[in-house]
Amino acid sequence: MEERIEHSEIDLVYMWVDGNDPLWIAKKQQVTGMVSDQSEENNRGRYINNDELRYSLRSAELNVPWIRKIFIVTDNQSPDWLVRDHPKIEVVDHTEILPPEALPCFNSSVIEYFIHRIPGLGECFLLANDDIFFNKPLKPSFFFDSNGLPYVRLKRKLLGRWHYTVKKLFRKRLGQYISKVLEGATMVHHQFGKFYSGVPHHNVDAYRRDDYRYAAEHVFSDRVKASQGNHVRKYGDLHRSAFSYYLLATDKAHLRYVNRRESMRLNVHKQHFMERLMCYNPPLFCLNDSQRVSDADREAIKPFLELLFPRKSSFEKTNDE
Repeated sequence: MEERIEHSEIDLVYMWVDGNDPLWIAKKQQVTGMVSDQSEENNRGRYINNDELRYSLRSAELNVPWIRKIFIVTDNQSPDWLVRDHPKIEVVDHTEILPPEALPCFNSSVIEYFIHRIPGLGECFLLANDDIFFNKPLKPSFFFDSNGLPYVRLKRKLLGRWHYTVKKLFRKRLGQYISKVLEGATMVHHQFGKFYSGVPHHNVDAYRRDDYRYAAEHVFSDRVKASQGNHVRKYGDLHRSAFSYYLLATDKAHLRYVNRRESMRLNVHKQHFMERLMCYNPPLFCLNDSQRVSDADREAIKPFLELLFPRKSSFEKTNDE
C-alpha cells in the first residue's frame, strides 16, 4: 500500500534539561529544598547532562532525516553547542506551554501533559527524551500507518496483568514509575473496558497532536489538574502511557508488542554498552541513567556514543569542541 504520510508532516519533540547548570540547580533547590537524592523520583540521573542530546540529534539526522521539525522543550536553557537558528530546530521554554501553577517544573510527567501546546507542532509527532537514539535508518511507516495512526509499542510482562499483583506479594510497595503506569492502565480499563498489561517500551513514542490534546484536556483532565502543581515526581501523578492505552482502547492507535530486537534499554550502571547493543542491534535504544548509576559509570557514556555517532550533525556549531 502506498504510504500517505508525507515526510514533511512528522515532528520530533525532545524533553531536555541540563542538571549541571548552576542557575537551574539554585532554582530547584529554592523550590524543592534539595537538588537531588538517591530516590527513584529525584535522583541525580533524572537531571544530569551527559551530553546525550548531541548524539541523539546526530542519530536523528542520520537515520530519520525526513523529520520536519525538532522541538527541544527546556527550562530556560539551551545547549551551548546548538545552532539556535537552524531551520529545523525550535527551543521551547516551559513558560510557553505549562500553566503558571506548574512552574517551575522538575516533573517530566507534568511537562508531558502539555506537549500538545507547543506552538507550531505538527499533527503527527514523535516524543523522546534526550537519552533515546535512532540506531538504524527508519521510515515514517515504522511509527505511523498509511492513515497517520500511530503504533504504540509495549513490552509484554510475564503473567500479563497478574505480573505486578504477584510482585506486590514480595514487596511493600511497587516503584513510583510502574505504580503510575498501572494506575493509568486501570483508569482506561474502568472507562473503556480494556486492560493493557504491556508496559511502555521506554523509547520513542508516536502520537497525533489532536488525540494527545483530547486525552490531556478531556479524558484525563481531572488527574492532570490534580498533579500539575507537583514540581517533582510523586506517587499519583498520571503517566502519559495512560494516553497510549486510551488511544489503543478507542482504536486510535495500533498495538505492537516489542522485544530487545526492536526497542532496547541499556542501563548505564551495567556498562558493556556496545556488547549488549550489538547482541540485539535494535532500531531504537535508550541509555538509561538512574539512582543506581555512579559518576564512574557515566564516564563510559560519551566514548560509547562518540563511537556510534562520530559525525557532527548540522545542528552543532562548527567551532564547538
